[in-house]
Amino acid sequence: MSSKTDSPPSYEDALQHPKSNNYPFQTQHGAPLPPPPSYSSSPGACLSPHSYWSQGGVYPQASMCPGAGFSLSAMPIPTLSAGLPASSPGEMDDFFSNQWESTSIRHAFIRKVYLILTVQLAVTFAVVAVFTFVHPVKLFVITYPAIYWASYAVFFFVYCILICCKEPRRRFPLNLVLLGIFTIALSYMAGSVSSYYQTKAVIIAMGITAIVCIAVTVFCFQTKVDFTSCGGLLCIAAVLLMIIGIVTAIVLSFKYVPWLHMLYAAIGAIIYTLFLVYNTQLLIGNRELAISPEEYIYGALSLYVDIVHIFLFILQVSGAATE
Repeated sequence: MSSKTDSPPSYEDALQHPKSNNYPFQTQHGAPLPPPPSYSSSPGACLSPHSYWSQGGVYPQASMCPGAGFSLSAMPIPTLSAGLPASSPGEMDDFFSNQWESTSIRHAFIRKVYLILTVQLAVTFAVVAVFTFVHPVKLFVITYPAIYWASYAVFFFVYCILICCKEPRRRFPLNLVLLGIFTIALSYMAGSVSSYYQTKAVIIAMGITAIVCIAVTVFCFQTKVDFTSCGGLLCIAAVLLMIIGIVTAIVLSFKYVPWLHMLYAAIGAIIYTLFLVYNTQLLIGNRELAISPEEYIYGALSLYVDIVHIFLFILQVSGAATE
């Protein structure tokens, strides 16, 4: 049996002479409970369970830890399956806000490009209609082909500036002025070519071009196939089209072969339709490659050139078919 000295003290003795070393959880009467341990970003700042007992069973006060509150800086942050940090709701809100802002910027960019493209196509097809349906204008264009070559020189010069020089392409209003000159030059060229064909062939070409453009736009916004990763193949196709065009021009200069002319025009229409798909997906921006939202002039220019070339190639096919 243990002695009296080993037995617990009476309540009055405990109040006068507390023995915290023997009874770790004994506190003075009326004193508040010790605060819970405080966490810190420094792993060794607070006591471990082993050091808790080595110091007489007394929890460290909050002032013993340098930082109040638990910090994530010393812990690995778990990530979601998409690689997003799951650190706090605030950071997740910021991420989704940035995603929404990026999407809204892209949508505004697409609307701006298609607005500019609509104006360009309206000007071009208005010129084509005048050169086709107004007989005196049609005769004037055919009589003075030098204006066509002058417009071609302006077209090529401005096109090189807009494609190769970033500063004029992005500086407002210089970019719109250059794009307007380019549109007028290419519209005159398209109208001059249309004046050599029958009215029926021009109308058919306009209708087919509109159907192709609408179908390509809907396809690009719906498909999951990434055509932006096929830029090398499209470059090869463009080189082949150039070679076929040179060979066709040489052959047709000696003897006109309708089926050869139609074949070349059909190949050209198909290749430029693929270019239209490629540039439209660059515009949308949810593929491997994308156009910067600052390049709205470049986006409108690319789509416009593709559509006009599709129209001219289809016009050659329809013109050869209606002869």
